[in-house]
Amino acid sequence: MSDSLYLSLWFSGFEESEMLPGVLRVMQQFPWSKQEPGVTDIAVHPVSWNEATILERRFHPGVPAEQAVTVAFDLLHEDYAYVFAGNWDLWTPQDSGEWALRPSAVRFIVRGEQFEEGEAETQGHVQVDFGLDSPFLHEELALTPDLEKRVQANVQLLVEFIGRVEKSGEAATRLLWSESDENLAQKLISRLQKVQ
Repeated sequence: MSDSLYLSLWFSGFEESEMLPGVLRVMQQFPWSKQEPGVTDIAVHPVSWNEATILERRFHPGVPAEQAVTVAFDLLHEDYAYVFAGNWDLWTPQDSGEWALRPSAVRFIVRGEQFEEGEAETQGHVQVDFGLDSPFLHEELALTPDLEKRVQANVQLLVEFIGRVEKSGEAATRLLWSESDENLAQKLISRLQKVQ
């Protein structure tokens, strides 16, 4: 069963002035889609997720992460959250039975320390929402060597991104997790062992 997949990052000294530079450093490590590159949406949420957004902007085509961050910079507050959305290319099965690289949505969420009563403490100063974990498992499909190859390519892209963030994103702590708290690595090992 598919599950939402996240990467949470905590930074030491994540003051108001570090919020947008912090998410920018993470987005600069991301392998943006070649078909639909850049940030396609920005939303700024004041105080709580229950409040109406004070800024929503869509870009078609997408804009570089640096430009997207600049758009939000005038609205910098420690009790705001900022959401930047875009795509990366993941192997996806087609109706024809073939596989193709297709843009898949991803969101970068940066939370001020006072947003939603300190939600950043548990969810991360910066959180990457990869959507469902199905591109990394495809549990709905019969296991084949071709499926294994495509899943491994998607997982490699994920692991390489996390590795780049770890090396140059300056995060003090990171956690790859899912809503059900199931371990993606264990699910993947279990899934791929069935192909052998």
